[in-house]
Amino acid sequence: MLSFDEKDSISGMQQLKSSVQKGIRSKLLELYPHLEGHVDAIIPKKDAFRIIKCHDHIEIIVNAAGDLLFFRQHPFFLPMQQVDKGAIRFVLSGANIMCPGLTSKGAKMTPVEKGTVVAVMAEGKQHALAVGVTTLSTEDIVKVNKGIGIENCHYLNDGLWQMKSVK
Repeated sequence: MLSFDEKDSISGMQQLKSSVQKGIRSKLLELYPHLEGHVDAIIPKKDAFRIIKCHDHIEIIVNAAGDLLFFRQHPFFLPMQQVDKGAIRFVLSGANIMCPGLTSKGAKMTPVEKGTVVAVMAEGKQHALAVGVTTLSTEDIVKVNKGIGIENCHYLNDGLWQMKSVK
C-alpha cells in the first residue's frame, strides 16, 4: 500500500498550463459522463493547478491552495461497487476487496470490465469508503467468487486522506 504520510514522499511540483487543465477537464467528461454539471467544482476554469510528483511514481493534482482534488470529495462519478457490512472494517484497514464480499447478501455490483477504477460503497452507508481497481470483470467476479475482486488503492483515513495540503 502506498503511503502519503510524509512530505518526503513528494519529489517535485509543476504548475499546469491552462491548455493542459482544459485537456484534463475534457478527458474527465469523456471518461466520466456523470461529472457533467460538477466539473467546475472539481477543476474550475479560472483556478491554477499544480501536479505533485511523488517518489512512488504517483501524480496528484492540487489547486493553488494546495488542496487535494478527487480522492476525498468526488468519488460519486465512479462506477459503484457495494460490499456487505462484514467487509467494512477490513476495507477501512486497507484490505483488498474479496469476491465473496461483492457477491454476498447486502452487496451490489455495477457491471464493469477488469481494470476499472471504482468507488467502494458499503451496505447501509451513504458515502464511499474506498477507491479501487477491479482485478476481474464483474461477470468474472460472480463466476469465480474467490480471491481479490478489487484492489484497494485509497480508503478513508489512509495517508492520502490525512495529507491536508501541500504548500
